[in-house]
Amino acid sequence: MDTVFKKIGIIFSDIKLQHTVFALPFAIMSAFLAAEGLPETEKLLWILLAMVAARSSAMAFNRIVDARYDAANPRTEGRALPAGKIGTGAYVVFLVVSSAIFIYAAAMLNQLAFYLSPVALAIVFFYSLTKRFTAYSHFWLGLAISVAPVGAWVAIREEISFLSLVLGAAVVFWLVGFDIIYACLDVEPDKKNKLNSIPQKFGVEKALGFAKASHAVMILFLLALPIVSPLLGGLYLMAVAMVAGLLWYEHSLVSQRDLSKVNIAFFNVNGWISLSLMALVIADCVWV
Repeated sequence: MDTVFKKIGIIFSDIKLQHTVFALPFAIMSAFLAAEGLPETEKLLWILLAMVAARSSAMAFNRIVDARYDAANPRTEGRALPAGKIGTGAYVVFLVVSSAIFIYAAAMLNQLAFYLSPVALAIVFFYSLTKRFTAYSHFWLGLAISVAPVGAWVAIREEISFLSLVLGAAVVFWLVGFDIIYACLDVEPDKKNKLNSIPQKFGVEKALGFAKASHAVMILFLLALPIVSPLLGGLYLMAVAMVAGLLWYEHSLVSQRDLSKVNIAFFNVNGWISLSLMALVIADCVWV
């Protein structure tokens, strides 16, 4: 039993469970918007379990199929599989169990969520393969993460709404922007391993320009949300202004000549973006 828990601990550390903070807040804010206030506690708990399980499945799949590429990249060679900390079999079991938990959680929410759960898994799994054939894999990652707000809306209302798609579009362009920034660290390993990305295809300087443009589009989608949701008012607009400021700060940290602060831009700033936006959306939905 100790060995099992040790393996689970290694996997959770390897897939960085704490990075669920990127997508989860968008799922929660979508749930509050769908409920037009406070959702049922039971539904929120099932959404939380579904989110953690879906991300765990996606990351496990990524680590398995990318193991040989991770081994050839100095930034990722210390991950569990290339470093020999755990075997592929254990990772496959974790993948199957976490996928089953996600599908079960979806079934406990409603019928439509259950029917769409394999589609959601297919989308988040497919992203891991896209760098092999397209430089625009960042958009696939954005699509995968946008499943969170759309899925949460389905969980509450058993429908796909225009509002959830607008929020999902904002998530797509948010992810595209900061994933491009992060991919700037891997230009040389990607060239060596014949993997594709916007920085690898166009160079770091142009890639950072694409990232800025993508984040500008995100802000436009966020500004469109109050048009389709009467719940969102002054606090939400303050949140959007805060997000715009944080995105400006994120881009100020990186340049073609200095990528030393990419991790701060990627992890810290984007965590604050999702959490602050969630907090003020909830405030507008519940307390105003």
